[in-house]
Amino acid sequence: MPYPLALSLTLTAADVFCVPGPSPASATAGDPVGGQQLAAPGVIVNLGPGTPPPPAMPGASFLLADMDTGQILVARAPHAPHLPAGTMKTLTALTLIPLVDPNTNIMVKQQDVNVDGTHAGILAGTACSIGKLMQGMLMASGNDAAYALGRANQSMAVTLQEMNATAADLGACDTVANDPSGLEKTDQRSSAYDLALIGRAAMRLPDFRGYVMTKQTSFPGGRVAGGKLEPGFPIANHNQLLFSYRGAIGIKNGYTSAAKFTYVEAATRGDKTYLLTEMASPQGSWQPAAAMLDWVLAQGPWLTPIGALVESGTSATSKPPAPAPTIATEGRPRSASATSPRESAGPPSLTAWIGVAGGMSALALAGTWAWRTISGRRR
Repeated sequence: MPYPLALSLTLTAADVFCVPGPSPASATAGDPVGGQQLAAPGVIVNLGPGTPPPPAMPGASFLLADMDTGQILVARAPHAPHLPAGTMKTLTALTLIPLVDPNTNIMVKQQDVNVDGTHAGILAGTACSIGKLMQGMLMASGNDAAYALGRANQSMAVTLQEMNATAADLGACDTVANDPSGLEKTDQRSSAYDLALIGRAAMRLPDFRGYVMTKQTSFPGGRVAGGKLEPGFPIANHNQLLFSYRGAIGIKNGYTSAAKFTYVEAATRGDKTYLLTEMASPQGSWQPAAAMLDWVLAQGPWLTPIGALVESGTSATSKPPAPAPTIATEGRPRSASATSPRESAGPPSLTAWIGVAGGMSALALAGTWAWRTISGRRR
């Protein structure tokens, strides 16, 4: 079925600050963080004449955004809560990189090595630098490295508290962190929208970029308990898109049997960088992400945003301005304006609210405009 032209009008609602807690606080049913259109069912995309639909994504939720502007171009159930698996390590790194010196050595403990799941291979009783542990966590998805890093910041409890504070500051209100590795713990969750916020913020840190873009590195050995000298060994990045897709720059993948496959991916070609997140996918292949990135790299200039990634420090339900109506031009749509996401250090001023109140009647007169979203079926 062809995708019709979608026109959107969005009215900003009253601000409510994101506070980490036991239940999702992203939005009310029709008023999600990032824009009203994100609450629509199915695949949400604004297409015009001549623009092909996006390829199918196998995940229960996904989101694709321009990483520079924060404009969201296509999504499905972006605020639905899911288990994050290893993508939670992105938040762990984002939280800890500004707090700990990468050259500091910490002693690996047996409790780090005993953690379930994927291991980088760190050795109990040996000293390892924070920088190497970051590589082990982000490249090899080592739960052992994540636990060692969690302890390095005073204690695991402090690290988790600061991870949740970081998420709240970003406006990532769907996210609750209860384990730095992403292993399942009670109430732990995130969303495709939140993973995009977290991934975008992390990629602004040069050290983080360096870690997730590294394909291979060596990991140190050391003298373990009992005096045996263990040799060093190589580790490789688990993100297959990095090896297989031209322009891929990261970021992190994850898997557990309960979470299924989760992804935070990014690619740059020319002057455009796009960010793609996906959760609860039954497929462990890099190819669906590659197909979606191919599509947006070709069609991005002709898409009208469906919402935006909020800026850090913005109140959780501050919405970006509504996407401009699409105007057909030579068989292609173009945006009537190139509005970027609203940036704010806090609640809007009184003047801004007066402007909104004064504009409500004008919006009412625009009632004949309907925004329509596209319900895409899983294929």
